[in-house]
Amino acid sequence: MFVLRQCLTLGTKSSVRNFAAATNLVNVKINEDTGVVIMELNKPPVNSLNYELLEAMHRTLVKLENERCSGMILTSSSPNTFSAGLDLLEMYKPTVDKARKFWGMLQNTWIKLYSAPYPTVAAINGHSPAGGCLLAMSCEYRIMVPKKKIGLNETQLGIVAPQWFQDCMKNIIGSRQAEKALIAGTLFSSEEAAKIGLIDELATDKEDLMKKAHDFMDEQLGLPPLARSTVKIGFRKDTLNRLINSREVDTKYFIDFIFQPKVQESLEMYLQALKKK
Repeated sequence: MFVLRQCLTLGTKSSVRNFAAATNLVNVKINEDTGVVIMELNKPPVNSLNYELLEAMHRTLVKLENERCSGMILTSSSPNTFSAGLDLLEMYKPTVDKARKFWGMLQNTWIKLYSAPYPTVAAINGHSPAGGCLLAMSCEYRIMVPKKKIGLNETQLGIVAPQWFQDCMKNIIGSRQAEKALIAGTLFSSEEAAKIGLIDELATDKEDLMKKAHDFMDEQLGLPPLARSTVKIGFRKDTLNRLINSREVDTKYFIDFIFQPKVQESLEMYLQALKKK
């Protein structure tokens, strides 16, 4: 039986293995015997990815790598949402400096997650649109509870998924399926996502979700870690390098795009619709 005996919670005074106390936006639990970590997003109600949450994730990922964790399961404390994606308030009428800082932290976090040398699995316990889908796709393996939605739906909001978001999807489901999904901004049901390979397994409920995630980890821990990580990074290096080598160009494109009047108008309309709900 998998027993969690240490809890590393950013924001508490009693951190384990020198985890920095800074915020409670990310809860971290580690199995002392196996070194497998559960990283739980904890920004109610829907884990919208603002600068603060991304920074907490990035800081945690850096520490996990330094601590030589053996594997990481990414999940959410929300009962219905894995992550609702990027916080639109970060993109609605920001200053240029704020937009640049936010986008840089998103890039940092994705690079760390996508290039993690240890095995990673997304235990998707709720809806996962847009940036939430990116987090899930950045992990090596995805397991999802039924009757939820996942996908890169940016075009429905009047914005465009960046090239590295698109690359992640193409790497998983293929160019043709990704092209259709990205143009339409499709949100797939859990069952549809399983059929096209966007997720690897369906779970019956949260308990089964975590069991399957630990089963995946058990399989990975049986492999020689250096050989395993070398193959992983070999497959991912082209996608990583496309962003790493063009970060400034990617940032400029993001800033130029979101400051367009039509984009700001679309964001305002969507934010107003959310307020009415």
